[in-house]
Amino acid sequence: MNWDQIQGNWKQMKGRAQERWGELSGDELDQAEGSREQLEGLIQARYGKTKEEARQEVDQWVAEH
Repeated sequence: MNWDQIQGNWKQMKGRAQERWGELSGDELDQAEGSREQLEGLIQARYGKTKEEARQEVDQWVAEH
């Protein structure tokens, strides 16, 4: 699945994102609205990751779906 598909199906995918990054709230994921940049920023802030680490985690998550 590519990011455009994830973004287009964000309502379904946000549940999977919350399974992967359990510390992110549903409200935070709602605010991200499928924006990859916002999701990466949330991961950085919540988990103390670098921008590159967050990007790699999102890349891996996209590849799995």
